[in-house]
Amino acid sequence: MAKTAIITGGAGGMGLATARLLGADHRIVLADLDQERLDTAAAILADNGIEAGTFVCDITDRDSVGGLFRDAAGGGTVRAVVHTAGVSPQMGDAAKMIRINALGTVNLTKAALGAAGEGFALVNVASIAGHLIPRAIQPRRSYRLALTDPERFTAKLTTVAHRAPQRLRSGLAYGISKHFVIWFSQEMAESFGAKGARILSVSPGSFDTAMGRLEEASGSGRLVDHAALQRYGRPEEVAEVLAFCASERPGYLTGTDILCDGGVNAGLGRKDRLAMASGR
Repeated sequence: MAKTAIITGGAGGMGLATARLLGADHRIVLADLDQERLDTAAAILADNGIEAGTFVCDITDRDSVGGLFRDAAGGGTVRAVVHTAGVSPQMGDAAKMIRINALGTVNLTKAALGAAGEGFALVNVASIAGHLIPRAIQPRRSYRLALTDPERFTAKLTTVAHRAPQRLRSGLAYGISKHFVIWFSQEMAESFGAKGARILSVSPGSFDTAMGRLEEASGSGRLVDHAALQRYGRPEEVAEVLAFCASERPGYLTGTDILCDGGVNAGLGRKDRLAMASGR
């Protein structure tokens, strides 16, 4: 049977660009919330000679995620998953950031572990925002609840974000959720490794996608000011990283995060980090 790659957020800029690359030697299953957008993305891939199925999936719902994996496995062994689905601060409140970005990643990762076998790879998309959260406000003790009590885990992280002033809550929740994705991808490496499988995260900086431009005034534009490359990244550039990490070539790459930010993190001083964390 054909090798299959699942791409969540597959109708978005990064997801679709990654599908174009993985589609060279995988059957693609695109997952997203909107069937019309999925149909458009699948048609684009078909024009490029890439076979793609679609599945409407709510990653905050474990049953929906389970359905995605069952559907994908019907067309071939699921060998890779690239999890790009998520929301940014302008797209909702703190609770929404945590449920989609953090709990959604828990659901997706657990389902991926159930499907994993020798040579399998899961790549979770985190964010440079996860690298900018000061250690003092990282709720690491609550992260382990993701393994035993997902609902309590979600509530705890949301409570931490609500300690900030109203205008900062969504941004803080976003940063915490993406810091969690980095932590969780490392935490789960041993479980995946026991199956001969890999898991890691990739943290993009500011990219020229619909989501990236939505955040231009509130954060992504400011990050570009500090970038060594002084520009937004192109979706195709981060897709190269995502597709490579998900491929079978980097067989010893697991349990780590890869920062793809145009040199932003390297250019941020302590004062810059504090200013961004406080929303100044």
